[in-house]
Amino acid sequence: MTTEVANLIFNGNTLAYLGIAIAAIAGIGSAYGVGIAGQAANGVVAEDPGKFGQALLLQALPGTQGIYGLLIAFLIMVKIGALGGDPKDLTIMQGAALMMAGIPIGLVGIFSGIAQGKTAASGIMLISKRPEEIAKGMVYTAMVETYAVLALLISFLMWMSVAV
Repeated sequence: MTTEVANLIFNGNTLAYLGIAIAAIAGIGSAYGVGIAGQAANGVVAEDPGKFGQALLLQALPGTQGIYGLLIAFLIMVKIGALGGDPKDLTIMQGAALMMAGIPIGLVGIFSGIAQGKTAASGIMLISKRPEEIAKGMVYTAMVETYAVLALLISFLMWMSVAV
């Protein structure tokens, strides 16, 4: 591989785009978590269709990790001019820093989305027997969210620190 080809492949812009992709993979955790909770919800609603609203509320909670990852991905895209029609020519260091900014929410989003889906599924099982206890199921499910929010904050602060 010639130096020219290597420079076309390995440059600041490519690294920034990799950061966008890494941030967006938080959606994997959300998709998996919403799926887990949805399976539990289907079982509960099959027995009592009146619990659809409560089950849906709990099922939706694991979807936030994907939203957080998408937010960081959009912020990186805006910073590098990928959405505004004014693409920047990034240095390797700028690209690497933006790539690193996608990692906290990307990785934490995968694991917390899955964990939150499992917790939401338990909350859905809770409302199957005691629908008046939905608040407790939501609190337990929201506790997992704390770590996704912290990862979002770290990714955001890292993104902010990159001057382009």
